Amino acid sequence: MPTKAKALGQYTRFDWSMKRLLRNKADYVVLDGFLTALLGEEIKITALLESEGDKETADSRSNRVDLLAQDSRKRKIIIEIQNNRELDYFQRMLFGTAKVVTDFIEKGKDYGEIGRIFSVNIVYFKLGHGTDYVYRGRTEFRGIHTNDLLSLSVEQLEKFLACKEVSEIFPEYFVLRVGFFDKPPTNPLDEWIYFFKNDEIPKNFKAPGLKEARERLRVDRLTPDERRAYLNHLDATRHESTFDESLWMEATVTKAVEVTRKMLAKGYSFDEISAMTDLSLASIQRISQTPPDKKLQ
Repeated sequence: MPTKAKALGQYTRFDWSMKRLLRNKADYVVLDGFLTALLGEEIKITALLESEGDKETADSRSNRVDLLAQDSRKRKIIIEIQNNRELDYFQRMLFGTAKVVTDFIEKGKDYGEIGRIFSVNIVYFKLGHGTDYVYRGRTEFRGIHTNDLLSLSVEQLEKFLACKEVSEIFPEYFVLRVGFFDKPPTNPLDEWIYFFKNDEIPKNFKAPGLKEARERLRVDRLTPDERRAYLNHLDATRHESTFDESLWMEATVTKAVEVTRKMLAKGYSFDEISAMTDLSLASIQRISQTPPDKKLQ
């Protein structure tokens, strides 16, 4: 019979660990490792800055983690983990970077003082339409007639030594769609995403930071209070995810019923409607027999 720790998984979920366990300077090495694997360069976190997610509120059980870090090059890195579906999540990513820009530029300072910002988004729901599990967004300016890339002038390169391209001035976005990762890991970032999805770190994984994560994020290292908090987090995550999925399914079915009624009114056959909506013939038959003001059973 498995122990309770085994039933929980050997390691704590990364979202809970970010919120509770990885905020001490001694533990930055775990975040360093993940960001090094993602950005493809060595990252050293020097501080965690105040952000919305740092504040303990009545909504502390929310299935969202928001962390703002600063690295050794003074760059700001937003790390956000979202479990529940949000249709306007892209807009929230934009708001998050805009808020960091305005929060960390002092009055009277030159615009050139605005530092580089990375927005790292780890999402556990289907965000957007695409086939990859990692997306990167950068801002580039191209000529509408020549398609040439607008670059920094010599004077700008001399003034802004930290930037080699215009895109490095603007926020850069990463979206990790954890649920779409379904292959054996082949590189350090894959190993991290495997951990995000499965809460497991196989012994053969060598990605930077995972060795430290094995030690720091073990369930059996939790204090009794931490263990209770972690169990509550797992319960809340399961409940909110199920509730969110139920709402999404209800909305999807409602839309399908609406489309079906319109197609029936226009004379489409059951077979044609089934092919276009993926509804079964039995469901279409039931919709056709139920008046619009009556609830489907």
